Amino acid sequence: MLMKPMPKISIVIAVRHGQSTIPAIDAAKRLEYPKKLLEILVARGMQPAVQRNKAIRKATGEIIYFLDDDSLPDKGNLKRALQHFSGMNADIVGGPSICPKDAPQQEQLFHKVMGSWLAFGPSSARYRNTGRVRETNEKELILCNLMVEKSIFLKHGGFDEALHPNEENALMDMVEKSGGKLVYDPHIIVHRRPRHTTGQFLDMLLGYGEGRAKQFRLHPSPNSFFNFLPAFFCFYLLLLPFLPLWTLWPLAVYGGMVLLQSFFLRHFPLYLRGTFALLIVLCHVCYGFGFSKGLFTPLKSHDSPSKAAAPVETIVPPYIQR
Repeated sequence: MLMKPMPKISIVIAVRHGQSTIPAIDAAKRLEYPKKLLEILVARGMQPAVQRNKAIRKATGEIIYFLDDDSLPDKGNLKRALQHFSGMNADIVGGPSICPKDAPQQEQLFHKVMGSWLAFGPSSARYRNTGRVRETNEKELILCNLMVEKSIFLKHGGFDEALHPNEENALMDMVEKSGGKLVYDPHIIVHRRPRHTTGQFLDMLLGYGEGRAKQFRLHPSPNSFFNFLPAFFCFYLLLLPFLPLWTLWPLAVYGGMVLLQSFFLRHFPLYLRGTFALLIVLCHVCYGFGFSKGLFTPLKSHDSPSKAAAPVETIVPPYIQR
């Protein structure tokens, strides 16, 4: 029986104009994969969806591996993912983004919040290497650690350039609706630090909420209905001063759940457990307000000119000659 040849893989990294430090490049060069079957494409610009689409058009690989500029993938990620593309007939494969152990304690706390099911729901799997290899949907996969068959990517028209963030979620949703298979592997890991400050973290949550609402408007899907809950929660909080006392019971139950999870938070001192509880609440409030804003914010036109993007750079490791 003939063995199927290993496919060529293109690693796509979107970066800002003028950015010189790109840790993902060195990490990508250390991946355990034949170097002649690996290319690294760096797409510069100000709109990641535009940059990545441009890089895909230049890519020569059969499989595209998307990394963020600060993603540090485990060395065995590519070989492990290939097992799912062949053995499970997967169209898209991904795994979690894990906070490095040497990150500051505050960043570790942010990561704990993102990995909390109470805070992030099923999307908490994006930040926890737990569970088993499984068929999944777009809720559990994250763009900073995502592999897609190039033919599938092109078949669905690439990323919607009117979206950022959530361009990858819209694409994955379309793939799933068309009968494609998405696979989550908790052992396909990138190490990546969360936002560095509380302000940046909360601003990220606002952006996530707004992006999901815009995705829902452009690409309606039942997968997005769950994301209405934080917006309803915010609306409930705003109405509390005008509601009778008996309507406080949902808030009491919610508060109890937050405190209970904070109590069982391991490896953090008591005062940080209180911060963890506050961050979960702020997570829901910021996401809810961002989602509400996104429901009414004017959408970018699909036909509007894309933001300028510089030529895509192909990085060839110095130990490979062409």
